[in-house]
Amino acid sequence: MGNDEGDAVESLKRLGLSEYESKVFIALQRLGVATARDVYRHTDVPRSQVYGAAETLEDRGLVEVQQSKPMEYRPVTLEEARGRLQERFVQETDRAFDYLQKERARSSQHDEEREDFWTVKGGDNIDSRVTSLLDEADRRVVFMTTDAELVTDGLKQRLIELGGDLDVYVISKDTRLLADFEDACEVSEIETPEKAVREDRGGRFVMVDADTVLLTVLDEEGVGETAVWSAETGFASALAQISEGWLGDEIQP
Repeated sequence: MGNDEGDAVESLKRLGLSEYESKVFIALQRLGVATARDVYRHTDVPRSQVYGAAETLEDRGLVEVQQSKPMEYRPVTLEEARGRLQERFVQETDRAFDYLQKERARSSQHDEEREDFWTVKGGDNIDSRVTSLLDEADRRVVFMTTDAELVTDGLKQRLIELGGDLDVYVISKDTRLLADFEDACEVSEIETPEKAVREDRGGRFVMVDADTVLLTVLDEEGVGETAVWSAETGFASALAQISEGWLGDEIQP
């Protein structure tokens, strides 16, 4: 089985089909109309399992069955299949998250004040968390990094957009990054004060208002990134105060 087909099987499995169902469905796309014996000859699915897989595909609305001897199977159009799989995905997602929302509402933990901080690993996941924190800002955003490569175009655009309503500071020793904001009059670009530069494995630092902070470090190879963040806690407020001391008069209190 080629790599492309293997990827397709894995994708169909993630959409809710079993491995045998995925392979039978792909074979039917190739064959058009086929018997269980035909499918067996073109896949590594045991013949005894082809019938069950085809029956389940029929129940899912992905295959039609001709009641002949032997029975013949025909896949629905790809447009129909895509629509039915997407509909099923949405239904299952709604069902799962409806339950999760009820469970979250029952938890009393969310009504308590907690001194929590959290870790996030991976650049994409950190980008998503940073964006979420920025969207919670009411007054001020401070974004500092040692490397322009850690700042996506989407994140740059979001900082510029926020600059229209909030005090936004982009701080870096990387002149490439500062240059990206030169034409954005809503954003204050500042060269990193010497005492705030972290040369060893430094990543990103984000401060939102005075009670939310996120700090990242790079692994020894400078590739993987890990973040620690906290919001509306004593830990976050204390780190924000320390950071304001680093930055001095460069930012508004």
